[in-house]
Amino acid sequence: MHYFIFASKDSYITEDSSGQVILYPDYTDRNYGADEIIELKKEFANSYSTASYNVSRMLTQFDYTDVSASIVDGTITSPKYYLRYYEVEGQSESDKTYSLSSFPISQSWEEGVGKHFDNPKTKKGVTWTDYNSGSAWSLVADTNADSGSRTTGGGVWITGSGYEASQSFTNQSGDMEMDVTDIVNNHLGSLPNYGFITKFSGSYEDDGTPLHLKFFSKNTHTIYAPKLEVRWNDISFSTGSLNSLTMSGEFENHIFIKGLQPTYRESEKIRFRLGCRKKYVQKTFTESVQNATGSYVPSGRGLYSIVDVATDTPRVPFSAYTSMSCDSNSMYFDQRFNTFEPGRYYKVLFKLKYDDGQEIIYDNDEEFKVI
Repeated sequence: MHYFIFASKDSYITEDSSGQVILYPDYTDRNYGADEIIELKKEFANSYSTASYNVSRMLTQFDYTDVSASIVDGTITSPKYYLRYYEVEGQSESDKTYSLSSFPISQSWEEGVGKHFDNPKTKKGVTWTDYNSGSAWSLVADTNADSGSRTTGGGVWITGSGYEASQSFTNQSGDMEMDVTDIVNNHLGSLPNYGFITKFSGSYEDDGTPLHLKFFSKNTHTIYAPKLEVRWNDISFSTGSLNSLTMSGEFENHIFIKGLQPTYRESEKIRFRLGCRKKYVQKTFTESVQNATGSYVPSGRGLYSIVDVATDTPRVPFSAYTSMSCDSNSMYFDQRFNTFEPGRYYKVLFKLKYDDGQEIIYDNDEEFKVI
């Protein structure tokens, strides 16, 4: 199962330590809480003798209420958590090598309503210098707290084992998919949840190599808002009297949704029932009625994916967490729709893994709309 939590608040904070107002307008006390774009950058004014730079960091917070309740009642077991940001200018920095790190923020902060081009600039809310207008970032009574900034401000966060996540990029898209499982588990434990701060890792922030990444924020009017992706294995497999589908690769198979509805409400959790059989059923003369869909795909050999029709973007990708389940009635999979964007069309794809190494994707144009 793939489940998504969208950010409850996000922003970014920017330092200007150059003192060169022409090159770098005074960013340190500017708020960006209402921007549709979140920026992660490091800029260097090499024409000056001093190490002049402009660095930004991203802040994001998520509400774990539903996930926490589902863990307690046993619906979610042994989950993994991934922090997802989607780059605005795809492949724009694909020729770069860099690493990003995320940490749990150790102090509450105010999102604010500022935007990049506000004139006069908006100061109310989180900035490089303040967690809220007029209230400076400060180290809390925790030996692992570290401001990490070169100048005053820049956020405060917890460091140490279980409090850091990272992802490296080399000649690839800047879309971020960072495993933050340890941090979220600490948030679900005794660590206060003030969200994540994401920055260039270690020396990458000060290495003199300019880099400017732009990601969609929660205020975007696209499907690419930041999210925390929760993944867990919800497979259940009991075949009853069903017959195993032949997976030699010698015969072509067919898999489809039974009783697909044109619309589903975003409040629903749906169990999609599946039929599977040989694509071409051999005709035989018999006095009994044959059930051509009373078969199952062996465990782990069938996967599903859900794709946004308009953008052809996988909303739920094929993965180790999208294996089909089975009971005595049929194959099936469950999906929650409360984190799908309403008003959009989606379609379901299937992938079957055959004995001869083939992996065939089946697209039956089985579409539905979430309302």
